Amino acid sequence: MCANTNADPSILMIIEKDSDLESMKKSRVYNGKYFVLGGLVPIVEKSTKSRVRIEELKSKIKKEENVLKEIILAFSLNPQGDHTDSYVREQIKDVASSPGIKFSSLGRGLSTGTELEYSDNETLKNALKNRQ
Repeated sequence: MCANTNADPSILMIIEKDSDLESMKKSRVYNGKYFVLGGLVPIVEKSTKSRVRIEELKSKIKKEENVLKEIILAFSLNPQGDHTDSYVREQIKDVASSPGIKFSSLGRGLSTGTELEYSDNETLKNALKNRQ
């Protein structure tokens, strides 16, 4: 996969685990590079660096900084995924300091086929905020 010459080297998607990688590949909607973080960052824990591959991520970004245009943080849409998103942004902000690198996260909102009356407040708020 790393040797795939068709993948866009200017986009890096950071995902939690291998099964997320398989889901993204099957969807055929993304054509960039991937980095598997190895898990989510626990909300209440001090030894975070032993849980995820943050140093390896920093090294990869530093090595490809001149090519990267976007880093996509693609974590689960739950409190631990939100915490991981914030943690990773904080950890890589100095390494990915080039002004040309854009940071983004996956969109949130209503799934296709969802009825409004059964949606919680947070989902409705995100759906409205991320409207097109």
